[in-house]
Amino acid sequence: MEKWLECLDQRWDEMPIKKQHEYIRYFFTAYLLLTAVIIFNVWQDTTGSDNHIVIGHIENPVPEKKEVPAALQDSLKSILKNKIYEKK
Repeated sequence: MEKWLECLDQRWDEMPIKKQHEYIRYFFTAYLLLTAVIIFNVWQDTTGSDNHIVIGHIENPVPEKKEVPAALQDSLKSILKNKIYEKK
């Protein structure tokens, strides 16, 4: 990467001053044009909005669970302690 940058720097130094100024003008014009387009886009987005905030209740996105009768519950949900792991 460093060699590539040194090569570019050397090529830039070897270029005539008029050509360097011309390239700088092109890059600066492109920069100004890009900046103007972005500023116009931001201005257009902000003036087009209605600037109203809708305030309302927050709804729970998770639906409520219905209670399952005890007879239908899965027996695997109950965890049985093994006597090995109990304190003595």
